[in-house]
Amino acid sequence: MSQGFPESEFQTRTTAAQARMGEAGLAAILLTTEPEIRYFTGYLTRFWESPSRPWFLIVPASGKPVAVIPSIGAALMGKTWVDDIRTWSAPEPADDGVTLLAAALRELAAEGKVGLPSGAESHLRMPLTDFERVKAAAGMEFTDDRGIVATLRMVKSAAEIEKISAICAIAGRAFGRVGEIAREGVPLTQVFRDFQRLLLEEGADWVPYLSGGADQDGYGDVISPASHAPLRTGDVMMLDTGAVLDGYFCDYDRNFAISQASDAAKKGHARLIEATHAGLEAARVGARASDVWKAMADIVGGGEGVGRMGHGLGMQLTEGLSLTSKDHTILQAGMVITLEPGVGTGAETMMVHEENIVIEASGPRLLSPLATAELPVI
Repeated sequence: MSQGFPESEFQTRTTAAQARMGEAGLAAILLTTEPEIRYFTGYLTRFWESPSRPWFLIVPASGKPVAVIPSIGAALMGKTWVDDIRTWSAPEPADDGVTLLAAALRELAAEGKVGLPSGAESHLRMPLTDFERVKAAAGMEFTDDRGIVATLRMVKSAAEIEKISAICAIAGRAFGRVGEIAREGVPLTQVFRDFQRLLLEEGADWVPYLSGGADQDGYGDVISPASHAPLRTGDVMMLDTGAVLDGYFCDYDRNFAISQASDAAKKGHARLIEATHAGLEAARVGARASDVWKAMADIVGGGEGVGRMGHGLGMQLTEGLSLTSKDHTILQAGMVITLEPGVGTGAETMMVHEENIVIEASGPRLLSPLATAELPVI
């Protein structure tokens, strides 16, 4: 699999956005966040970890996007298909791109409306005071983007799906090696460190997300940092990874019993796999996200209180739809989602299971290697 995408991928995305912008009466879309800017440009860098510099991309009504960015990013942006790159020396507290951005908007959008992603999961990655200054200097109307960017990103291209499939395969090979790093007496913190090493050895670019837990018959939650406590016989250990390859995530987990599995753990795991199969059967083109949720909830129980049991996946660990009772998003071919049922195994313990799939016209296709109903023992 080659790194990045051909220019045609970004041309297709931009043209699709511009067609919808025309229907919505938008003269431009202004983007300030990493995934949105990367979606239209291919600009991939870890430098976003630094919050001290704002970055801007303008998608005009026609033509290529225009980047308005700190000068430190010009060389890398110049390797993308974007050829109009306007820079300033940042950070500049007195005018951190405000004047340059306002001038670009006046040029590219004239007196039209400028849309910004404003729905769920969106945020404005620039100081609010500077945004007010941009609006005043640009002298045009700013509004939401009518959901254009989120809607486009929700349906993946074949090239995007290939990247997600590749990182899922990498994680699958790492999960297959967990027996090398986990055993009775090893602290969970060490397992976490070693599992990240395995992911990198198998080909991941980096591992932004790793969570899990370990305790008798299950674990208390799925988001806590790893404990220093050593693994014990009868513990159920779960590892949930969001590893990245070429800017795209996998997000799935696996459960393991240490030395031996209790009946409660065995039954819980089998029930999770049963629910996963029910979710697979329900995840068809035309079904609603809430239909897939219900298919799994009917197996694991808990009613609406069971919460989210999956989500969209792609350039971000979680993006787009949620598998809940209240999300009625219609599934389309090209959507990549997770199936993530959970079940209680005791008064204070639980188990969860997660797989990654893509919705296709013929039905769902697994991107992660489907786990069996039998709980692995290491």
